[in-house]
Amino acid sequence: MAKEGKKTMADRFNALKGEFQKVAWLDRNTVGRQTTAVVIVSVIVGILIAVIDMFVKNGVDFLVKL
Repeated sequence: MAKEGKKTMADRFNALKGEFQKVAWLDRNTVGRQTTAVVIVSVIVGILIAVIDMFVKNGVDFLVKL
């Protein structure tokens, strides 16, 4: 017999199922658009970081050669 206040595994799964029913799931088109936006912004930021890194590397190399 379970102690008072202790939940069984079945109680925990039922509570978890109830929580998942409360979640407002986005539709497929919204998820697709947001995923595309995240990928595009990530690529742009990656390119920007690579360009800045290239300029800093060349600047440091120039200063070291002086």
